[in-house]
This record gives sequence, structure tokens and C-alpha cells, in this order.
Amino acid sequence: MTNLTPATEPDIADATEQRAQVEAEEGHRRTSSWRLMLPTMTPWLAVGLVLVVGIAVFGIVGPSLVGDPSTIRDIGLTGPSGEHPLGTTQTGQDVLSQLAWSTRGSLQIGLLVGVLATLLSTLVGIYGAYLGGIADEAFSLLSNVFLVIPGLPLVIVIAAFVPREARGWWTIGIVLALTSWAGSARVLRAQTLSVRSRDYVAASRVSGERSWRVITVEILPNLLPVIASQFVFAVIAGILAEAGLSFIGLGSSGSQTLGTMLFYAQNGFALSLGAWWWFVPPGLMIALFGMGLSLINFSIDEVINPKLKTVRLHRKQMRRIARMEKEGRA
Repeated sequence: MTNLTPATEPDIADATEQRAQVEAEEGHRRTSSWRLMLPTMTPWLAVGLVLVVGIAVFGIVGPSLVGDPSTIRDIGLTGPSGEHPLGTTQTGQDVLSQLAWSTRGSLQIGLLVGVLATLLSTLVGIYGAYLGGIADEAFSLLSNVFLVIPGLPLVIVIAAFVPREARGWWTIGIVLALTSWAGSARVLRAQTLSVRSRDYVAASRVSGERSWRVITVEILPNLLPVIASQFVFAVIAGILAEAGLSFIGLGSSGSQTLGTMLFYAQNGFALSLGAWWWFVPPGLMIALFGMGLSLINFSIDEVINPKLKTVRLHRKQMRRIARMEKEGRA
């Protein structure tokens, strides 16, 4: 079986041990192993957390504060006003109410895709690599098959095959999860093969520990940053894919998402009518949520690959030296 994993895949366990050794050599108080797996609070991480938490609170609390998004009024298409801060649609439906309910729907699908895709990739990647032999070959073959299948066309075919009345938000979430776990499984398999060969894991296996305990106690904690990164990426991919499906009319029926808002705005000729308040808010919400998750993912990448953190600290130090030289010349 051809191994498609790059030979230069960063090893989170090695990185943690190297950082602990450097702290010991420099005489610093040793940081706990759990703290080493948390990202450093940087301005980018703070911005990402504010965006994600703010949008999540809006999607959770917002629907209980706004009215019914399906209420039809005889005021037609109107711009933002005091009564309707984001205006109304052609049928007089409040855009702010639709935005709050649609944000909740997109978050539900993104979270479902993230959880299912992470569980599948963890099962196939970690469990297969731990077992080795024929089981590992079978799991690798399965993930390779899903890797070479074009994801978006497969999602469109599956979504079109499911009857519209049975196409709920959870159905779309399951379909998206089934097509988005293979890449993460390959990454987790490479990390598991590295951790599995370590002495403390071999000692646990020789001492007769059960497989589930070796995986959950000895292997899984070393892979938490990688799993967290893959989960965040799966949530982003799920929300974007659902928006794309809804925009072409293959989204969930009976539930509102940011993608369905864009679909109805397109069908209502919002762009040609200049009704920017109808399509800009859902598009901006998708962009801001994706940006927030990406900034969080960048910070997690520094835990997985400490070379990225070294580069950032080096740039920060160079900017400080340049600023001191400039102040000295002044």
C-alpha cells in the first residue's frame, strides 16, 4: 500500500518534548504538558475567538429575541430602518430575524459535520494505525478511496438523490461529513504511527493493557491539537459546503441557513434591485465566521508545528530591534 503521507509531517509529541527540554536547559519553570498543547494568546487568536464566540452567541440567543422570520407583511421590499434594522424582503419578511435563525441553522450543520468527520477520521486514522497489519491496510485503502473521489460532485449527487421531504439539516450534515473525513484520517494515521513506536506506548502494550486504554490514555492526549485543528477545519468546510448546496437549491428543506438566505435573495433578484441588505448580511456572516475559525486554526498550527511560532517570535523581535534603532537615531 502506497503511503501518501508526507515524510515531513510535523510530530506534535516531538515538539512538546523539545519545548520541555529547552525550558529545562534555560532554567525556566517547566510548563505542564496540557499547557503546552494550548495555543498562545496572540492578537490574531483573540480576534478569532471574539468573532466565533460573538457569532455563536448571536445564533444561539438571537432567535429568541427576534420575531418569526416567516411573517409576511404588506410593506414589500424596504431598506434598513428603525423598525427593521436590516430591512425586509420582497414579501415583507424581516431580514434580521431571518439572519438570526439562519445563523443558528448553519452553526448546527457546521457543528454536526465537524463532530461526525472528526469521529470518523479518528476511528479510521488512529485505530487503524494502532492495530497495524491488515486492519491498517484496509483502513488506509478506505481513506485513499474517499480521498480520490471528487467531494463536491459526490455531495451534489447524494443530496439530489435524497428526497426533498427527507432532506433535513441533519441529512445534509451526514452527507457532508461522509465526504470530508479522509484527509484528516491520513494526518492522524501519520501522527499515530509516530506515537505508537514510543517506549511508554510499547511498555503499556507489553504489560497487557487493553487496546482502548492504550489509545485513550497514551496516544490520544498527544494528538489533541491535531484533532482540534481538523475539527475546526471540518466546521469551516461544512458551513461553506452547505452554503454552496443551498445556493444551487440542494440544501435542507424545512430549515433556514445562511445558504438558503442567499438562494432566496438570488431568486428575488436582490442584486439587480439593489437590495444589498438582503444578500450582504448572510454573505458577511459566512465570511466573518470562516475568518474567525481560520485565525483560531492558525494558532493551533503553532502548537502542532513550533517552527511557525519561532518564525513569529523572530519577526516580533526584529520589529522590536528596528523600533529601538529608530528611537536611538531620533
